[in-house]
Amino acid sequence: MINQSESAKQGYALLVEQASPGSKLAANSLRAFFVGGTICAVGQIFKNALLAVGMTQDNASLVAACILIVLAVLLTVVGLYSKLGKIAGAGSIVPITGFANAIASPAIEYKKEGLVLGVGAKMFLIAGPVIVYGAMASVLVGIVYYFLR
Repeated sequence: MINQSESAKQGYALLVEQASPGSKLAANSLRAFFVGGTICAVGQIFKNALLAVGMTQDNASLVAACILIVLAVLLTVVGLYSKLGKIAGAGSIVPITGFANAIASPAIEYKKEGLVLGVGAKMFLIAGPVIVYGAMASVLVGIVYYFLR
């Protein structure tokens, strides 16, 4: 015999299952793959064009990355990058453009609070933990590599 609490849990689980939309994992993954790949392909096109005009490999890579960052910030400012993110999901946040968007979005949002307490303090609201934990992880990996080689 099922007690009332167990019956309520089962009823709630059934309601949640009925109300939850179906997962579109395959379609979302494909969109993320193609949009992220397109962003990377655009970066490669910029790099190839810079190489064609005589820039060195390292400088062409650097300038192409800077162009992608500027384009991402401009798209964030005019509100198009968030629309791209709704379509592409993770495909828009994985490349370098996603990191530029993560820094520009809070800076734009908190602009009304001033340059220091708004933009300066809130710019790294989302990206700050990524920077901190990325730096800590790289130090940890370096220490492990140093002692295990």
